[in-house]
Amino acid sequence: MASPDLHTSWLSAAVESFGGSFNIRIEEGAADSIEFFEDPMSPVCNLPTNIPKPPLVTGKIQSRATVPRQLANSDCVPKDTWDRLFKEGFGADVHVIAENGSVIPAHYALLTVASPVLGNLLQQSKVRNGIRCIKIAGVPHGAVYGFIRFLYSACYDEGDVKEFALHLLVLSHFYSVPSLKRVCINHLEQGWLTLDNVIDVLRLARDCDAPRLTLFCIRMVVGNFKSISSTEGWKVMRRANPALEQELLEFVVEADTRKQDRLKKIEEKKVYLQLHEAMEALVHICRDGCRTIGPRDKVLKACQEACSFPACKGLESLVRHFSSCKIKVPGGCVRCKRMWQIFELHSCICEEPDSCKVPLCSHFKEKMLQQTKKDEVKWKVLVSKVRAARNAVSLFSSRRSSF
Repeated sequence: MASPDLHTSWLSAAVESFGGSFNIRIEEGAADSIEFFEDPMSPVCNLPTNIPKPPLVTGKIQSRATVPRQLANSDCVPKDTWDRLFKEGFGADVHVIAENGSVIPAHYALLTVASPVLGNLLQQSKVRNGIRCIKIAGVPHGAVYGFIRFLYSACYDEGDVKEFALHLLVLSHFYSVPSLKRVCINHLEQGWLTLDNVIDVLRLARDCDAPRLTLFCIRMVVGNFKSISSTEGWKVMRRANPALEQELLEFVVEADTRKQDRLKKIEEKKVYLQLHEAMEALVHICRDGCRTIGPRDKVLKACQEACSFPACKGLESLVRHFSSCKIKVPGGCVRCKRMWQIFELHSCICEEPDSCKVPLCSHFKEKMLQQTKKDEVKWKVLVSKVRAARNAVSLFSSRRSSF
């Protein structure tokens, strides 16, 4: 889904606009009047800068048992019937006034069932000529219209959700409508987020108690930190909420550390796998022989097929050097030192030293008895990791053959 074209200035001030101007004003207008005005004596419920949890319902709210019987059996009524009732406004006893002064007719009993918070606010308003009035300011008329319609039938237009996703998220949180909140969060996750607006959405998601959307935004920030940190939204967030910036930086550092550790472990596994292949190639050369090198009792064929052991060729050149090197003492020649270590590692892994064809296997077995505790632990750890690499290869091969 392509992201809509949005004004960056509006997005950067999304939280401030909702937090500063989102008001609920209960009006006492006449039923036959369509001109509504703000009465300075009317009670006002202001939404603070940090949007709180939905207010507790303190007044007496109609339960399902006390609402009209028609609403009690609403599960059996088709959605299009409720949608038609909302659009026609027949028998409406509530006027919801939007920011531009337009009036949306509604029904008190239905709004009370759909949103206890909204029902409580309506219950506090005075009835005049059979009409209760409530004003929802700070959001466009289209968002208020879509919100009230959703309360009736759980129906919505994709275009409205696409245009007013953030407004509807705020309304669904403040009036405690979880089903609408899920719709908004799902829409925001399915392609609405961009590198330019993710910081604004993150701040709003935290204020509206949307942990899944918050995590989604944090992952996007961590994965695209270099680009997002240069956006206008990040600069506004740095000035308005330095603690959030510090928290995001910690997430980025932690993710980078995990990435480095993961790469390090991958490299270590490669080394252990290479050692395992070297052990197999060593046994292969000393027991069966390979091309031009092998035990004295084997007839070698230089023209035989390529060896199936990956490390055989490299180990073959190392064995040739070891057999002809004049230094050949541990610590003298680097290549010979490596060969001594391979022999010693083999002796630690070998389980049949009496019948083993690898040179010096029994010698190193005896030497192991004279090792210090520190060296013994070091070799045991190395052997366990090489065996783990061998088991992983065996498991992968068996699964691959099963397919």
